Amino acid sequence: MTDYRLDVQGISKSFGGVKAIEDFSFQVPAHDIVGIIGPNGAGKSTCFNLLTGVYPLDTGKILLDGKDISGLPQYEITKSGIARTFQNIRLFHGLNVLENIMTAADPYSTYGLWDVFTFSDKKKQRETEVRELSRKYLEIVGLKGYEEYKPESLAYGLQRKLEIARALATNPKVLLLDEPAAGLNPSEVRDFIGLIKKLNSQFDFSIVIIEHRMEVIMELSSRIFVLNFGKLLASGTPAEIVANREVTEAYMGEEDEACLL
Repeated sequence: MTDYRLDVQGISKSFGGVKAIEDFSFQVPAHDIVGIIGPNGAGKSTCFNLLTGVYPLDTGKILLDGKDISGLPQYEITKSGIARTFQNIRLFHGLNVLENIMTAADPYSTYGLWDVFTFSDKKKQRETEVRELSRKYLEIVGLKGYEEYKPESLAYGLQRKLEIARALATNPKVLLLDEPAAGLNPSEVRDFIGLIKKLNSQFDFSIVIIEHRMEVIMELSSRIFVLNFGKLLASGTPAEIVANREVTEAYMGEEDEACLL
């Protein structure tokens, strides 16, 4: 068994002649929060797409609790224990809030096709369990009472919470959050930081955050990895990253130096 919950070893990905990610390695200890930052186009979301199987790796390995999950289909990677949210919110608009969560939990049910056709006692029991579990996750993220709402009717910040609740329903070992504070106002950002701290104390999974809001990264992350043009530019504690001139220079022109303070 590895000391790391997630161990990413030298992953690379090119699109044509463009190297989106080149020999990027990072580690996430169990029950920890790490951040990945970098200017626009640095390869951050590509990294998440590689971790979740959206894109195949050109080179490298991805180990989850010491098990090599490189090259597995997306659904197998999810079942192995990696869940994510997206920079652009992707909810099921044909379903209500509760059903959005149930769709994430149901694939872990053990009933068969016959149980579905006959609506067996086993199917009924599991559906009840999934419904109650989904209600629990909604309550945890602060969406109790919104079960029958349509996702598109929710305020933007609540939609972000719904995405997180849906990810929780997959029972992850690692939760990947892609720009989770994007579009949130200052009050919502503080609420989001509190929610992540709550999840970190309540659950055993590790968290990896991609985020441009430096207050989120600096307050939540124990370690930060900085990408620039697909390569690792720097890594360290929040204090070490703030003091790193190369990191500041990489952000100049896109973000003010004060954004890292």
